[in-house]
Amino acid sequence: MPRKPYRLHLPKGVTAPVVVASPHSGRAYEAAFLSRSVLDAGRIRSSEDAFVDLLLERVPEMGMPLLVAEAPRAFLDLNRSPAELDPAVVHDVPRGASNPRVSSGLGVIPRVVAQGRAIYRGKITRAEAQDRIDRVWHPYHRQLDSLMASARSQFGQAILIDCHSMPHEAIEGTGGARGVPEIVLGDRFGAAADSALVDAVETIFRDLGFRVARNAPFAGAYILQTYGKPAQGRHAIQIEIDRTLYMDEATLRPNARFDSIRNLLSEAILRIRDLSVGAQGLAAE
Repeated sequence: MPRKPYRLHLPKGVTAPVVVASPHSGRAYEAAFLSRSVLDAGRIRSSEDAFVDLLLERVPEMGMPLLVAEAPRAFLDLNRSPAELDPAVVHDVPRGASNPRVSSGLGVIPRVVAQGRAIYRGKITRAEAQDRIDRVWHPYHRQLDSLMASARSQFGQAILIDCHSMPHEAIEGTGGARGVPEIVLGDRFGAAADSALVDAVETIFRDLGFRVARNAPFAGAYILQTYGKPAQGRHAIQIEIDRTLYMDEATLRPNARFDSIRNLLSEAILRIRDLSVGAQGLAAE
């Protein structure tokens, strides 16, 4: 397990109510975990939002905190409730009411990575699952909640920009006449953020040349459900980026467009920062 469950990059001075996070780009794969898996070191990374943290590395220079997971998603999924335990991979979890995420192997302790590939040879103990939750899940979410509370206290609102990447195969065939989206914005169909704010964020990405979709095929899960409370002055927007824009999915390496995509994403977040500063009181209305 990583020595720290996350990295927090703080600006010299916070200038906006925006918190930027990457919960799925962790790549600290411990040897003990890898030894438990039937997957090789390449395949186990297929569910990782590879290099998203590097795409975001300029965020603190813009006056906003950046929270980045260290533990990989295959080890523990920070975008799930700690109660989303899968009885097919964790011992002593009663079978019964579940949800589609857990049933498909994508609970808080994932059973599979991309394309449904099984991670483990067998089950892990309930104690081991709880240990991961205690050591990784709770510290990350305590820190994220603290950052959101600080932004809300200082600026009257808090805006979480939760950044992810999506396999190209997950969006092939979507988009219709507009073409396959390169950016998918999730706000749980309006439940996690003020619609005017999400409209403005969509305009920012379109103006930068991206094809953008909303909530399909990704609307957001636990993080948006928990931190997106517009009536309380807390907004949460999920940003999914097509991985083929900036990396080679087969080799898990940045591609020739990496720097240009990083520049565009930095510009988008800078504009979101400026938008948020110019829209004080949006959440309190």
